[in-house]
Amino acid sequence: MYGLVNKAIEEMVRSHFNDATWNTIKQKADIKTEAFVSMEGYPDDVTHRLVQAASEVLELSTTEIMHAFGKYWVQFTASEGYGELMDMSGDSLPEFLENLDDLHARVGVMFPKLQPPSFDCDEEEEDTLTLHYHSEREGLTPMVLGLVEGLGERLETEVDISQTQSREEGADHDQFSVKYKPKCPFH
Repeated sequence: MYGLVNKAIEEMVRSHFNDATWNTIKQKADIKTEAFVSMEGYPDDVTHRLVQAASEVLELSTTEIMHAFGKYWVQFTASEGYGELMDMSGDSLPEFLENLDDLHARVGVMFPKLQPPSFDCDEEEEDTLTLHYHSEREGLTPMVLGLVEGLGERLETEVDISQTQSREEGADHDQFSVKYKPKCPFH
């Protein structure tokens, strides 16, 4: 994974806890790197070790860490200069989710070794869609839940997302039911 991911984990921990907590996590994960470089590639194992160490230090499950990280990732990437790209991806949650693969293709120009997941949507009802998530990487499904919730916050949309199909349980890809409702601007 690119350093941007590890840098975001670091910033999330530092902003919600403190530098000492981050240093403890980094030490427990056996990370010698002084600072992560956003555009540099790192083995996936580095990220997995950071998440596992954060789980132990913060006494939260890896699922809780990844879910929180998904929400944080939306705001972090917007603040790191990707906000305009995100703005071009859609004005509503369904439109944004439908355009995720296009967004990843545009980001791939800057990150040539990017191996992004793939997403596609089926509209079920006026306010409900099925989100299909395809990834070669394991263990990132909780992040998707947080990402969709974070996108809901960014797009001022109430979101209720639940997983309906899991690779861990034998499905060929993960699937989610996403109910959404734009927040009323008058409240």
